[in-house]
Amino acid sequence: MSLEKELAAGIAEMGLDVAPEQQAKLLDYLALLHKWNAVYNLTAIRQPEQMVSNHLLDSLAVLPYLWPQRWLDVGCGGGVPGLVLSVMRPEWSFTLLDSNSKKTGFVQQAVIELGLRNVQVRCERVEQWQAEQKFDGIISRAFAEVAEFVSLTRHLLADGGRWAAMKGMPEQELARLPAGIEVEKVITLHVPKLEAARSLVVLGEIK
Repeated sequence: MSLEKELAAGIAEMGLDVAPEQQAKLLDYLALLHKWNAVYNLTAIRQPEQMVSNHLLDSLAVLPYLWPQRWLDVGCGGGVPGLVLSVMRPEWSFTLLDSNSKKTGFVQQAVIELGLRNVQVRCERVEQWQAEQKFDGIISRAFAEVAEFVSLTRHLLADGGRWAAMKGMPEQELARLPAGIEVEKVITLHVPKLEAARSLVVLGEIK
């Protein structure tokens, strides 16, 4: 099956509404990731077919559960999920942060080549970085355990903002949350062609 069909079938299976031009842009991103990966080792997944499910569909699966407006993707790596989400939500703003300059270099290049006007890229250590404006949502995938993710980014969350942690089976991690943080919900995700369990943990500060 072609990558186009693979992506379209996965989107249909998840019941998402993704315009043809958005699907084309996601595949352009995948092509860039595959090309740069040979030199920069951005992801352990080498096959484009696997990248469709592991990167594109996995990122798209969280989309229905996110909220406007300003988002920070911490430990963005090669741009997942931030770049995928920015293609889908051009009216929201996304800051993609990673301490690895090779990865942020690729992400910056991808932003330029894909013509994304709603993305900023930062090469920083998140615990030392101060943002001019705080974020309504902070998301991560494979960045750190939930407790560490929340602790390292708490200074960047806007009043009333929430965290979204993309995880496998998060139960044990959630037992170790810092004081003042509560789990709002744990959403079980279905990602076509992905064997591993996937979930989205939404957390907030206890008011």
